[in-house]
Amino acid sequence: MSVPAPPGLLADAAADGARGGRRAAPARARWGRSLRRATRNTLVVLGLLGALLVVGMAIFANALAPHAPDEQNFDLIESRPSAVAVFGTDRFGRDVLSRVIHGARISLYVAITSIGVSMAIGGALGLTAGYLGGSTDNAINRVLDVFFSIPGLLLAVGIAALRGPGVNSAVLAIAIVYTPIFARVMRGPVLAERAKDYVEAVRALGATRLAVALKHILPNVISPFVVQGTVALSQAILIEASLSYLGLSAQPPTPSWGNMLNEGRTYLETAPWISVFPGLAIMLTVLAFNLIGDGLRDVLDPSS
Repeated sequence: MSVPAPPGLLADAAADGARGGRRAAPARARWGRSLRRATRNTLVVLGLLGALLVVGMAIFANALAPHAPDEQNFDLIESRPSAVAVFGTDRFGRDVLSRVIHGARISLYVAITSIGVSMAIGGALGLTAGYLGGSTDNAINRVLDVFFSIPGLLLAVGIAALRGPGVNSAVLAIAIVYTPIFARVMRGPVLAERAKDYVEAVRALGATRLAVALKHILPNVISPFVVQGTVALSQAILIEASLSYLGLSAQPPTPSWGNMLNEGRTYLETAPWISVFPGLAIMLTVLAFNLIGDGLRDVLDPSS
């Protein structure tokens, strides 16, 4: 025979549950305030401008590039940067500027797609492990430990090599490398959040586990996840460039910053511009996303 709870306790639980049910709205309000703070943060603005420049360059590559990326001019082989070819030409007489512009497409496609996939899968795994706990948390963490025991770049190279060279191989490799990272980034805050009183109150009022996890816990733990996503984008660009350099991503004649570096490495003394400009493109793009990540970390820090 069950003993009825005291009326005062039920009222407190109902009030706490109502507050928990309304946490989504304050979470949205916090995101609105964070967005306004982000627009006033110099690091975020500078990084965002750089990222938008690269994204715009990739989207409008056909209009911005002065030549087709595979167009050859045998009269301008290894030509120095000049008014005719601003970034010079490579060993086949192809315009380096045009290839750098078109190469942004491959780098951004691989980075955004792979990080998007790994955020979705890793976030789901981390949320499940952190909220359910127990044997589920232990099983997921043991699998993650296996992936963490292998250096990220080495794991990416191994996966891409096993699957065969290609852009989709690079996407799959980078997604597998970063999924465990996002799972761990999500799991920690969820473990802390699920122990709070409002979660217990909402569950006492009959909310399902899925509703509690998605509607009440997730909005309050998403900030570090977003910051990690922006930082991971810059790292994914570096990994894609490494895979391209090794011949495991985009294949020639498709322009990619990594394979452009590889093509120009034997001409560093006679035609350094073949490697310098794609290298600068990688550096500036990675810097832009890192600035966004650092700025967002300051903006979304709850102690600030």
